[in-house]
Amino acid sequence: MSVVARQGFKYSIIGYIGFLLGTISAIFIFPYNFEFYGKLRYILPTAEMLVPFVVLGISYSNVKFFHRVERDGKKQNMLSLSLLAVFISFIIFTGVFLVLPHFFPKFRYSEAWKLKEMILPLILILSLCTIFNKYTSNYKRIVVSNIFDNLFPKIANLGAFCLFSYFLLSQKIAFAFFFGMFALMLLGYIYYTNRLERIQPDFDTAYFRKDNFWKEFFNYSFFGFLGTFGNYLAINSFMIGEFMGMEEVGIYSVLYALISLISIPQLGLFNISAPIINKTLAEGDMDELDRFHKKTSLSLYFLGAVLFSCIMVGFPYLTEFMPKNGTMLREYEPVVWIWGSAVLIDLATGFNGNIISLSKYYRFNILIMLLLAGLTIGLNYYFIKNTDLKLIGIALSTAISLTTYNVIKIAFNYFVFKVSPLTIEMIFVSIICTLAITVAIVLPNFNNNFINLVYKPAVVLILIYIGNYFTKVFPLEDYVNAKFIKSIFKFK
Repeated sequence: MSVVARQGFKYSIIGYIGFLLGTISAIFIFPYNFEFYGKLRYILPTAEMLVPFVVLGISYSNVKFFHRVERDGKKQNMLSLSLLAVFISFIIFTGVFLVLPHFFPKFRYSEAWKLKEMILPLILILSLCTIFNKYTSNYKRIVVSNIFDNLFPKIANLGAFCLFSYFLLSQKIAFAFFFGMFALMLLGYIYYTNRLERIQPDFDTAYFRKDNFWKEFFNYSFFGFLGTFGNYLAINSFMIGEFMGMEEVGIYSVLYALISLISIPQLGLFNISAPIINKTLAEGDMDELDRFHKKTSLSLYFLGAVLFSCIMVGFPYLTEFMPKNGTMLREYEPVVWIWGSAVLIDLATGFNGNIISLSKYYRFNILIMLLLAGLTIGLNYYFIKNTDLKLIGIALSTAISLTTYNVIKIAFNYFVFKVSPLTIEMIFVSIICTLAITVAIVLPNFNNNFINLVYKPAVVLILIYIGNYFTKVFPLEDYVNAKFIKSIFKFK
């Protein structure tokens, strides 16, 4: 089994463990106090939204130019200078942040300013982790980094929440634990990177000054920086916190914890596939890229559709096991349908954005990312200010902007590279899953909600399996076999 499949599968396993931890917490723990959970979920996405202003796209250049610096024996030089540049950038960013209230007095009343003691240090840690994350992905090793990125934040949220809401310790102690987990994550990244290849600090600038390589490096970084503004999840959390309140952030975050199951395999596969995409683009092998693109997109869409189908039929019964606020989540079931459908469409488009960002047309990716950010902010503001839809409006905003964004990318890649993620098999997957959901919904309910929670998704899985068995739209036999299962336990 190839390193891509093995690492991608392991990445997904870690993702599912993180999802299980997040789901259990979302169902049985976080609804106990949406207000404090919302505050925790406001801090991290706000920091993530501001990280690009510190990293400035340098992390992407660590992937784009890795093979070049590896050939010249300057990998450590690139890593060292990248970390130094991020640290200097953070100092400048902090200075700007602290003087903003002198020019915009209303900024003092924002939640971001009130929580700056947590947000600013977290920005530095996440920025440094971003560099290590992209750098280590060049070794086609993404499993350990997923443990840091997926499990550590969930443990930070859960631990801090329990300390404050259940053990009744002070908010200060809860925040200290929260921040400590991210500090530990950074130390873990440093240790793991050193294990892959001994870190040897090299701050000499001669290599980057030669032939003005630094201009090419920072030019690509700058456009990578512009392309990071499409983080609609962070934008949503920030705007909900500023305009609706922390309780709504908490509800939104619990719903996101459920929907995020659909897209877990996407992140791992994209990270491990980036070097492969880069290689096929450099060699001009568009046929191979198209084949890989279609295969990957179908895999993501099939798995996502299966999970989405199970969530749809199980969600109403899942809320019955939540604490006192389960009723509030049940009222927002349309959010799950709308937002989940948008994520499913995103999965079907595969790694469209990666193809553009790793090609000479990467500037175009910037334009559509800015479009995504602009649409998200504009539509969010419209629905918040002009309707009573609340979180349903946020879901509609996300669906509209994300779908528009993906349609543009599909069209661009088709006309420029002659590659497309769409296949006829996706239509059959949609039909099979739709029929499975319909049958499961119309089947009679038992008086016991636990039985309903188990048996209805089970019916969906059985029907999808039968439909796939006869149509052969997805090669399950390639993954459900002893050889593949054995290969995933080879941690190399």
